[in-house]
Order: sequence, then structure tokens, then C-alpha cells
Amino acid sequence: MAVEERDSHTGYLTTGHEWNGIKELNTPVPRAVYFFLIIAFLFSVGYWILMPAWPLGVTYTKGLLGIDQRNIVADSLKQAATDRSVWTNKIQTESYAALLADPKMMAIVREVGRPLFGDNCAACHGRDAKGGPGFPNLTTSSWLWGGKPDDVFNTIRVGINAAHKDTHVSQMPAFGRDAMLPRGDVLKAATFVYSLSNPGAKNLDPAAVAAGKKVFADNCASCHGDNAKGNVELGAPDLTDKFWIYGGSLDAIDTTVWGGRQGHMPSWEGRLSELDRKILTLYLLDKRTEAP
Repeated sequence: MAVEERDSHTGYLTTGHEWNGIKELNTPVPRAVYFFLIIAFLFSVGYWILMPAWPLGVTYTKGLLGIDQRNIVADSLKQAATDRSVWTNKIQTESYAALLADPKMMAIVREVGRPLFGDNCAACHGRDAKGGPGFPNLTTSSWLWGGKPDDVFNTIRVGINAAHKDTHVSQMPAFGRDAMLPRGDVLKAATFVYSLSNPGAKNLDPAAVAAGKKVFADNCASCHGDNAKGNVELGAPDLTDKFWIYGGSLDAIDTTVWGGRQGHMPSWEGRLSELDRKILTLYLLDKRTEAP
């Protein structure tokens, strides 16, 4: 029969195990551990009684409190839909002018429109809506198909050169590539167009500008207008401002006249609801007012 050995320093019995001269003490479990175990047990019993807890085949114990997380989530979604309907109905029924003049509504438009624009439009026009090479800056007043609210909404709806039956259709001819104009006339036209948005440029030959004006009148004015201010009915841009989709340098304009351009924007009618398209329209109109 083993003889019990008690540690002289702590007074606890040893277990009889020893490793390299180190003996293991048979210390009792601290009372605090029992206390917390009892509390945890009582809490679990109380939770099982009060809350849904035990699965019973196709159902479960409901608990005395009758709490149902599914009903809580359903009620939250119903309340969120009710709260959303207040401002969505207002956006759907009120005019653009009234909405743009309402700070509270525009705060909602900015909050909802930002991710809407980011998910659907930013890939081409950029997160800041300022576009890039080949994609227009949407924060300016220079809109190819008109910048009025209804115009913007309709462009989002039908797209440009898209598959929609009512899509905007436009294409600038390749005057040089398709041999519509000789190389010299292409450069003259480009020089004249460049002078329109850079009237103070000193590197231009006045004779080339004058010759280009005639080439422009004979070949370009039918779309861009005699004053080169563009035509929103045709999607022809204003050539007298500083807003260029494909670049406003002389070389870039020459490339455009030579090879032509045909942009593309998808129709969003089948992808976004009418409400979402109106929110996007308001968001863009607001971005335009913020632009310097």
C-alpha cells in the first residue's frame, strides 16, 4: 500500500508522480471554479426554459418568452420597407426641380445614388463621374444628348448606340481613313476646330485656320452647327468649349477627324428600375452643380 506523502512547503498531498525530481501536488480545484460552473449551469437551464433552444424534429422548444428571431427579422424588414417607401414615393412623384431644392431628399439621393453609380457607371465614368479617355465627364454642363433632367433620364434609359429600340444613335465619320477628305484637308479641319477652343493659341497658322473653316463648313457644320456649338438632337458635341471626350490637343483632334468616333453606352431600362434611374439622374444633376 502506497504511503501518502505531504509536501512540506504547501501542505498538499502529492500524487505520487515525479519527473526529474519534481513531484506533482494533488491540489484541490479552486472554489471559484465551482462557483462559476454552478452559475453557468443555472444560466443554461434558465436560457433553455426562457428562450428557443432545443430542436424537436420539425419544430423546436419556443421558450417562455416567446422570442422568434425570424419574426424579429421579418418585422425589421417590414419596417425598413415602410421607412423606404416614404422617400421612394416622394422621389417617384415629385418633380426634379422640387427634389433638387429639397436638402433632405438630396441627402438621401447622395447616400443611395453613390453605390448605385459606383456599381453600374463608375467602371466607365470613374468614381468621381469625371470620365476619362473615351468616356465623358458627367460633372460638366456639356452633355451630348442634352443636360435637362428628362434628357439625362432618357439617355440612361435608352443608352447610346445600344440594343434598345429607341437608343440614341450617332457616329462621326472617318473622314481620312474612308477617303472622304484628303490628308491635308483633315489637318486643316483639325486646326480650325482646335482654334475654336484655343483662340489665343500662337502656334497656329492663320491661313490654315481660314482654310480649315471652309472645310468645316462644307463637311462638319451639318452636325456640329455653323457656330460649332453642337446639336443635342444628333449627339454632336460642342467644339468650342474645353470638354473633350477623346482629347482636345491638335493631335487628338486630328486623330478623331481622320479615324472617326462611335461611342457606346448600354441601355439601363432592363437592368435598373425606373426609381433607380431617377435616383441616378438626380445624383448626376447634383454632381454637375458641385463641379467647379
